[in-house]
Amino acid sequence: MLAGKVVLVTGASSGIGAEAARVFAREGARVVLTARTTERLAEVTRQITTEGGAASYVAGDISAADDVERIIDAVLNRHGRLDGAFNNAGISQGGTALADIEEERFDRVFAVNVRGVWLSMRAEIRALLAAGSPGSIVNTSSVGGLRGGAQLSAYSASKHAVIGLTRSAAQEYGEHGIRVNVIAPGTTDTPMIAAWKRREPDITQRLNAATPLGRGAHPAEVSQAATWLLSDRASYVSGATLAVDGGMTA
Repeated sequence: MLAGKVVLVTGASSGIGAEAARVFAREGARVVLTARTTERLAEVTRQITTEGGAASYVAGDISAADDVERIIDAVLNRHGRLDGAFNNAGISQGGTALADIEEERFDRVFAVNVRGVWLSMRAEIRALLAAGSPGSIVNTSSVGGLRGGAQLSAYSASKHAVIGLTRSAAQEYGEHGIRVNVIAPGTTDTPMIAAWKRREPDITQRLNAATPLGRGAHPAEVSQAATWLLSDRASYVSGATLAVDGGMTA
């Protein structure tokens, strides 16, 4: 589905981002991975190339404008163009009630989940416009971006904001052939869920009970949705929010 396309993946060192990079490469994309952790990026890249995929990485913090510009420059220098991006990097707030969240933590959640997505889209769209190229951008929100969540107020608000950014960008840049969509995963087997389970050992059972399919997703299942949205098979889809949640928000 992505044969020959150059695709950037943020938050690619673990979880959905790492699995998406693997899936995109298997679908024929030349993938550039980015995250803050060099060692883990190198390992995921090695796994992809060992399987015969085309992948490289550049470490950086997507909440820092200079880092984002450097990342995009690296993609363009290596491949000469950008065709798509999966803006997946994000953090949670650690399960804290609204009145108990420290300002520093609140600001960090928004710095990564909102500012980081905005900075990434800004640089990606500028690169596409400069080249006069169509492209596809997929952002990661959450079921928390479609509804509220106890002890998840900052996270939920930030993920609502990602949907707003996506819809606005889709309206602004559609005339240039740039499609912008967002996925909203439900319970997914990621380090974020693992950390939540350490705080609340029964959380998996509770989340599964609230999911019509009765289970969480494997990161590959979420990645397949992003693959389709990045591909030409979704050529008339823009501004959409695709829930990949086993029916949780049905």
